[in-house]
Amino acid sequence: MTRTANAHLFASVDGVVEAPDQWQFDAFGPDEGALMGAAISGVTDVVIGRVLWEEWSEYWPGADDPFGAFINPVRKHVIGSSLTGELAWNSTAIDGDPVAYVRALKNDGEGAISVVGGIETVRSLFLAGVVDNLTLTVHPVIAGKGQRLFDDSLPVTRLTMTDHTVTSVGNAVLTYALRES
Repeated sequence: MTRTANAHLFASVDGVVEAPDQWQFDAFGPDEGALMGAAISGVTDVVIGRVLWEEWSEYWPGADDPFGAFINPVRKHVIGSSLTGELAWNSTAIDGDPVAYVRALKNDGEGAISVVGGIETVRSLFLAGVVDNLTLTVHPVIAGKGQRLFDDSLPVTRLTMTDHTVTSVGNAVLTYALRES
């Protein structure tokens, strides 16, 4: 049985996904916490880009936080050409093509896979079809500047909305899959 790979990012109304800590702080309530808990429930493996892995591996091992209780013990698969083999923090460097690696990972083991970032990692794996569901929590804010998940270099790509909800603090939580052609 093939495992499911999901990605979740926070986004502003104008599509910015970079540095959500700069603009999401006043629109994160109990609904968001419950949705995040549900999203990580059953996840046994995390795929993460090198830069984000380096940031998180410095912060999360010592953090006393519910997300820390999840991210510290979970198996992490790190995309980054400058890394090799077994890494600290229950992590392994992905050797070779990340798309092929995630495809193989989906066919091996049990539990869900979460692709947590960075932005290029989520974009490339989603567009390659190995991320089954992309959830965007769209906050009621215009960030104005910052990197967007999808830019004008991409061709038209059709999506199917597979789930949606609006939280009590006004976030639209939208889940998409690539549309079958």
